[in-house]
Amino acid sequence: QVELVESGGGLVQPGGSLRLSCTSSRSISVIFTMGWYRQAPGKQRELVARFTGGSTNYADSVKGRFTIVRDNAKNTLYLQMNSLKPKNTAVYSCDTRWDPFDGSVWGQGTQVTIAS
Repeated sequence: QVELVESGGGLVQPGGSLRLSCTSSRSISVIFTMGWYRQAPGKQRELVARFTGGSTNYADSVKGRFTIVRDNAKNTLYLQMNSLKPKNTAVYSCDTRWDPFDGSVWGQGTQVTIAS
């Protein structure tokens, strides 16, 4: 059973930074896609950033502030978040698929709260 474990969430003030980590129990050196999503209270889950093949995609609202990084040696996906805003408050989760025909594997999520 493959497992993804997120960490790094917390409470930060507006304008602050956080780095989220998503560590896989299976090698991520050859994956079809891997990325970060978030879900705020009362809202649908939305894409934040992801790798698919050789492409990297970001939500327009985070471009220039968030960076997704993959460390194959550590089987870990990172999300560096800078200039955080209260509207970035959400549960952030990572998902991955090793094959385009596989179902997604999801982590349990990590809470990010931006408040003064």
